[in-house]
Amino acid sequence: MALLPQILPSPRPHPHLHLHLAASPAHAFRTTPRLHASGHRRRGRLLAASGPGSSPSPSPDQYPSEPDDGLVELPLFPLPLVLFPDATHALHIFEFRYRIMMHTVLDTDLRFGIVFAGSDGASDVGCVGEVVKHERLADDRFFLICKGQERFRVARIVRNKPYLVAAVQWLEDRPPAETPAPGEDAEALAVEVEALMRDVIRIANRLNGKPEKEVGDLRRGLFPTPFSFYVGNTFEGAPREQQALLELEDTAARLRRERDTLRNTLNYLTAASAVKDVFPSSPSSG
Repeated sequence: MALLPQILPSPRPHPHLHLHLAASPAHAFRTTPRLHASGHRRRGRLLAASGPGSSPSPSPDQYPSEPDDGLVELPLFPLPLVLFPDATHALHIFEFRYRIMMHTVLDTDLRFGIVFAGSDGASDVGCVGEVVKHERLADDRFFLICKGQERFRVARIVRNKPYLVAAVQWLEDRPPAETPAPGEDAEALAVEVEALMRDVIRIANRLNGKPEKEVGDLRRGLFPTPFSFYVGNTFEGAPREQQALLELEDTAARLRRERDTLRNTLNYLTAASAVKDVFPSSPSSG
């Protein structure tokens, strides 16, 4: 559900990306040097196989779920989108190597990793997607819906043929090291962020000519951490900002960043609404 479609200014400027969702890119990971698999680098990009000449589908035994170092091996799908925990995304799987991956995923635990891929490569922090519904077409393409589960960080690349597999470690938000200042704890920030979201939706509805009505309960009883992910998921059209939110390991820091973004958005919409009130469109002006 996109509550704030493509109007959210990012606290930090980001270059415009020309990406295509259907392209299923296999970019490199933006990681420290120790995270690159040796022998598979070329100017920061991981080599990936594609086309009918790729290796046959590996059996689950080839990819043990827990290596000896305690990391978990996970097939990866680089995409120009950010998946948050508990969010859902619809995907169309048509590229050969990812059709192979889906066969393995559907035959095992239904889980794979989604990492945001931009023009400079793929992020090393992503989110597990669990397949909750799928349809296999006659030509072996797939339509599927996945739901976000745990976040992870790529520790190293295990293999990149016929698709990427990485050893990952799970990420969880850490409790604050010090007692937060009044009004800066996660619960207080969540209340403030929800109020800002209501104001943004109300003014956006007014600008779009929709009837003004009271915005319902956006938080729906969520604790601050899952609510912060819910808010981040509404920032569609700003994937780099979403990625920055996903990577934070501090709920209060994530909510503060979302608060700043919502404040900027509210200021923008308030100004636009004032201009519209002063210079209303004439009936003949489409």
